Amino acid sequence: MSVDSVIATAAPLAGPLTLIHDADNAPGWWRSAVIYQVYPRSFRDLNGDGIGDLAGITAELPQLAELDVDAVWLSPFYTSPQRDAGYDVSDYCDVDPIFGTLGDFDVMIAEANRLGLRVIVDLVPNHCSDQHVAFQAALASPAGSPERDMFIFRDGTGPEGHEPPNNWQSHFGGPAWTRVAGPDGQPDQWYLHLFDSSQPDFNWDNPAVHAEFERVLRFWLDRGVSGFRVDVAHALVKAPGLPAWGGRADGGSSDGFPGHEAPMFGQPALHDIFRAWRLILDGYGPDRILCAEANVDPLPRLADWVRSDEMHQAFNFPYLHAGLDVYRMRSVITDSLTALDAVGAPSTWVLSNHDVVRHSSRFGYNGPGPRDGDGIGAADPQPDAALGRRRAAAASLFMLGLPGAAYLYQGEELGLPDGIDIPEHLRQDPTFARTGGARLGRDGCRVPLPWRSTERHLGFGSGQDPWLPLPASFADLARDAQAASPSSHLSLYRNMLALRRELGLGRGSLAWAEDWCSVSSLAYLNGDTLVLMNLNHEPLEMPAGSVLVRSAGSGSGSDSGSDSGSDSGSDSGSDSDATRFLASGETAWLRIGGGDAA
Repeated sequence: MSVDSVIATAAPLAGPLTLIHDADNAPGWWRSAVIYQVYPRSFRDLNGDGIGDLAGITAELPQLAELDVDAVWLSPFYTSPQRDAGYDVSDYCDVDPIFGTLGDFDVMIAEANRLGLRVIVDLVPNHCSDQHVAFQAALASPAGSPERDMFIFRDGTGPEGHEPPNNWQSHFGGPAWTRVAGPDGQPDQWYLHLFDSSQPDFNWDNPAVHAEFERVLRFWLDRGVSGFRVDVAHALVKAPGLPAWGGRADGGSSDGFPGHEAPMFGQPALHDIFRAWRLILDGYGPDRILCAEANVDPLPRLADWVRSDEMHQAFNFPYLHAGLDVYRMRSVITDSLTALDAVGAPSTWVLSNHDVVRHSSRFGYNGPGPRDGDGIGAADPQPDAALGRRRAAAASLFMLGLPGAAYLYQGEELGLPDGIDIPEHLRQDPTFARTGGARLGRDGCRVPLPWRSTERHLGFGSGQDPWLPLPASFADLARDAQAASPSSHLSLYRNMLALRRELGLGRGSLAWAEDWCSVSSLAYLNGDTLVLMNLNHEPLEMPAGSVLVRSAGSGSGSDSGSDSGSDSGSDSGSDSDATRFLASGETAWLRIGGGDAA
């Protein structure tokens, strides 16, 4: 059935509709994929050393296949001193021993292929570890040498060059420059590091850097990966002359400093790099992809990254940061689909990842929550766990009804909160150290997963204590405990992911259902599936139609209430039936108007 026909049929039930996005028939598995992020050190520890490993990932891949995702994205597993949890790479073409070997990687790829799962790996091209052989060679070489030209070395300012070359700040706090000693042992030049001082930025004005990363791409493509998530893809090229910047360190817009003017982000020469990479991937076939971690501002600029000869996808950070503000959500969804449709690209949607407080915790506040990257500590205002899980379920069901691709972060299908009671001596995020503890950092969203409620370390591993402690609350949220409950968070994810695929929602259309969009509710029609979210304090009567799935069991109560679950396949019933009301903080999918999904 065409979009126009579906809208015409649904309009009497759904009310006035504003069409934003037509159904997508373009080729490409990634356009509607659900991709599951694995954070290797926290996924599963099979060798008992307290850190997750590739063998652990391989062992649990059937669980992900059962969840009905399309692909797995692995955060870094490369050789690294682990100063920033592997985002400080010292060898891009080998596996760090704490995770296993290249042989273990090959076994994992083979198992993923057997299960019908694709594997995407992280690429970290903006910076490497200060232990990388290229940076060690730069330190041993004089100013102006080819070795130094692989990185961004500059003379200092002020008397005897004692001041940094400019005022740029690190994402992790403090100056973005560190001074080194020259080969003679005397104070010498400064090198740029937008992140930790152990992560020197590459100089992408140097063709040798281009050649090295093209080699890295081919290495992993030859081993069977389906693509790359490109870390801080917006930061590789810096503005000529490295001009001063008085805005935010992360390049976000602030008063007087619009993000598009940040000299360390979003430079035009980036696109030539990605066009060259796209040609390499296309040479391996049409199913290999690039996804940009490109934090660009304003949102319509995102389309520049996903033109037909560049990236296949870019993360939609504005959606992640929209929270549960219905105005912001509607604006971001409309702007994203409009901008990306103009270049023939799909949007992506995401609520959590390894850099932000999990949305089960973020949504547990009725007022301001933690800042991005700051985490939650025992001395901070605490989220309401039941409220957060309920809202997280509603937000996930709303997101997974959207057309396009979706990214899930490991453990969100269990409704996991952030880890809060982490002793200071165990914290490992560089942000914590560089700010003297003023910012807790991202350890809370990175604590290991609970697999089996009655086993040592909740089944994460049977040997040494995990690298970060699992909260006591995780025992009730372990995968085996939730798998046995049809009303659990895990069961809801299984149900809605299966329905998403069955209904073709990732390839569907989107029209706002205006009668159901208000200051506290939001609704859209995807094909003939109405997705309705109620954030009011009172229950909301739903339109006529078959309830396909809802984020809490029918009649489950108020916003601070019960465990999330599903109510699959319930009939519409009468208008007076309690199942016809959507509780506060709940989302439902309803079949409206009959016919096939668009």
